[in-house]
Amino acid sequence: MQKKNLHKSDTPADPGHEKLPSRLIPTVDNICVYCGSGDGRDPAYAEAAVALGTSMAKAGIGLVYGGGSLGLMGRVARAVLDNGGRVTGIIPAFLSNKERMLRDVTELIVVEDMHQRKRLMFDKSDAFVALPGGVGTLEELVEQLTWSQLGQHEKPIILANVNQFWNPLLGLLEHMRGERFIREGLEVRFRVVDQATAILPAVISAVAASADAGQAAHVPEKF
Repeated sequence: MQKKNLHKSDTPADPGHEKLPSRLIPTVDNICVYCGSGDGRDPAYAEAAVALGTSMAKAGIGLVYGGGSLGLMGRVARAVLDNGGRVTGIIPAFLSNKERMLRDVTELIVVEDMHQRKRLMFDKSDAFVALPGGVGTLEELVEQLTWSQLGQHEKPIILANVNQFWNPLLGLLEHMRGERFIREGLEVRFRVVDQATAILPAVISAVAASADAGQAAHVPEKF
């Protein structure tokens, strides 16, 4: 089931909004955001979701996400829609009630299973952002890190470390590197930002760096 072109906007950009390099924005049509179906304990998580969705809409960049209306998922999607942006929700049928599928989106795709959902999210996105979330968010993030590590894609991956939420994961990756399970040639490539306002500039910067590098070897940005 698909719903297309339900939301269109000619809303001009907020003159007070920090301007991103316009020559780069067309290279980023959609960003996939992984995040929790709950709000979490810290109000900063919800604030970051709203700030990210707002900035994406104002930059003309669409959201690809898991299709739910609850928690951070719902907040980032509604922030994009409220600011005239595009949202593609992709959700398995068995989660449509549990995660309260958000129907008021630009494009709604109901799929058969989690594998199909994740593949479509990958195919439709130019970059990935992980906000705070639970096991599902972690699993989606790690899958993209693994695919990147194995050379299956070079799309930017941004870890939004809001109030140090992802510090335990960063520590684990350091431990893996120290124990030589993350070795030379198997680097895990991603960027870490601490503030929601830094997420979109980090995506744009990563895309620009990739374009400038051309066919050159990708320099590890993290572990």
